[in-house]
Amino acid sequence: SSSDMAQGLATKVTFLPRVFAAIPAMSDDEQPTFETTESGASQTYPQQAGEIRKGSYLMIKGHPCKCIEISTSKTGKHGHAKAHIVALDIFTGKKYEDLCPSSHNLDVPFVKRTEYQLLSADPETGEVSLLLENGSCKDDLNLPTFVKVGEPTDEDK
Repeated sequence: SSSDMAQGLATKVTFLPRVFAAIPAMSDDEQPTFETTESGASQTYPQQAGEIRKGSYLMIKGHPCKCIEISTSKTGKHGHAKAHIVALDIFTGKKYEDLCPSSHNLDVPFVKRTEYQLLSADPETGEVSLLLENGSCKDDLNLPTFVKVGEPTDEDK
């Protein structure tokens, strides 16, 4: 009946304003603004595992690493080629391994390496002064702490 339909329509009409009352109206040319803490630029880009070479950078388990060894193997009649990657964390030197299909995309970090000329290093405090390319000094870094226990590694000698 039309009175039941009108009753249902009236209920819907009175219900909608309550739901949308808190949302301010936006004009057609007004766009919402989204706050973000990042610059919007990605810190990685995809690359196929089969294209990774010795010396390439890649992310393994969330760590930026440099590939030191890679081997590919063809598996079975219907299998896919697998890439076995061994890499070192570029910050800690810790070894990580990954085994994935050669066609699988891996995250590759954008790595920017900057070399500075050392002006001075204080052996007591560990403070260092570096010369930047523009001629100014960078004085906010300290020498890494050296291990006093155990045998020195080949890198320490």
